[in-house]
Amino acid sequence: MTYALDTNTIIHLLKHTPSVLKQRNSVLKDGAGLIIPPYVNFELRRGFRYVKATAKERSYQILCTRYPVGEMRSDTWELAATIYADLRQASYTVGDADILIAAFCIIDGYTLVTNNTKDFKNISDLLMVDWVV
Repeated sequence: MTYALDTNTIIHLLKHTPSVLKQRNSVLKDGAGLIIPPYVNFELRRGFRYVKATAKERSYQILCTRYPVGEMRSDTWELAATIYADLRQASYTVGDADILIAAFCIIDGYTLVTNNTKDFKNISDLLMVDWVV
């Protein structure tokens, strides 16, 4: 099993939130993999650079040496477009970032680790866990 880390989860890792560190260590011990969705990588890097948080960005760069940043493939973009259309037709509004992160996870069968489950709850076939609780 591979877990995809949402932006808020990585922030908790960088802040050394005990529950998140414990869960991460547990899944790694069980042989699971961790990956960073490409849009999450973008969100973090743009935020660090905007607020000039160079120390935090360096810590994040170290994290990226341990856990790979994934790539968006054409099938991910296709699924994201379908998710968007399905959600809109069902009268749900979800931000593009969350749709792209979800599509990335669904395509490769990753479980999204997020404590922002409310934004993802209406996306079919997305596996999620919350390590903050």
